[in-house]
Amino acid sequence: MEVYINGRFLTQRVTGVQRFAWEIIKRLDKQLDIQFIVLVPPNYKDKHSLKNIQIRRIGRFTGHLWEQIDLPIYVKTKPLINFCNTGPIFKRNQIVIVHDTAVYASPQGFSKPFRVWYKTMFTFFKLLSKKMLTISQFSREELIKYLKIDPKKLELISEGKEHFDLIKENDEILSKFNLQKQKYILAVSSMNPNKNFKALVDATKYLEDESFEIVIAGGTDLKVFNKIDIQNENIKQVGYVTDEDLKSLYMNAGCFVFPSIYEGFGLPPLEAMSTGCPVLVSDVGPMPEVSQDAAIYFNPHDSKKLAEKIKYVMNNDDVKQDLKIKGLKQAEKFSWQTSANQLIGYTKTLNS
Repeated sequence: MEVYINGRFLTQRVTGVQRFAWEIIKRLDKQLDIQFIVLVPPNYKDKHSLKNIQIRRIGRFTGHLWEQIDLPIYVKTKPLINFCNTGPIFKRNQIVIVHDTAVYASPQGFSKPFRVWYKTMFTFFKLLSKKMLTISQFSREELIKYLKIDPKKLELISEGKEHFDLIKENDEILSKFNLQKQKYILAVSSMNPNKNFKALVDATKYLEDESFEIVIAGGTDLKVFNKIDIQNENIKQVGYVTDEDLKSLYMNAGCFVFPSIYEGFGLPPLEAMSTGCPVLVSDVGPMPEVSQDAAIYFNPHDSKKLAEKIKYVMNNDDVKQDLKIKGLKQAEKFSWQTSANQLIGYTKTLNS
């Protein structure tokens, strides 16, 4: 069986959905039952290595035009897998993985053109695609709610954490930004307003007597996200960091805080738990589903209570150690290999 993969994501900066796609493809590369071929736009740079799966440049466009014109013309009726929320809207014999419904549930975080286009795509996927997948039970319920999709057409696929296992941490990030081990609180993600970094900004006024600081790592795309202002003297922004830098930030933080008000899954807390970093997460969406008893929960709209939870963890070594042990155990439940196995099963329902 020959199956094509939409590889447009390989031309993009690596964030959560791109990570998800590549980690699963690396596991698909180890099996020989299905012949997968990754199709990429002409602007793709040769920077990915696979043993059995071919990466093939096609077409003449890039971006959405490539995805909507070049990709379906080349694939024709062959099966196609789309990992990152987008895909050719008129194709039937395909699987589309939709990670969340933030454009419906929390639209203020996105520009109007972005919202309109994604809602249009999701509607066509619901009507035409063979199957849709999503990454948590919470997201599944949200997709059913907003898209009125037939539950039989919508399945679950797991996420994983092994991508951090082989990464060697780079502690130079600590000296670069003058960070002391265990003396900072870490937050990681894009600057989407849904990530609710404002909660951390507001929490700082209740942390003025403490000796620790708050560090935010991650980039922003102002073409997609409405601009937000998190300028604050008690917060240190380190920008977009490498995986090696990020692992060091996780491993040396006093705790990791994830104040998001809307997620499809929430990969950063899982990454943090896999490194032994104590985790605090908001008590909404899929976060309890992912973290279970391995995290401290807080109301993301109550900055004073958030500050109290931060102080509770940062000033209590026993609590930190308990969260570390539980987090490592919880992280073991998630595997990219499981995700790949699930996808192979779903792929076999497509027409060859």
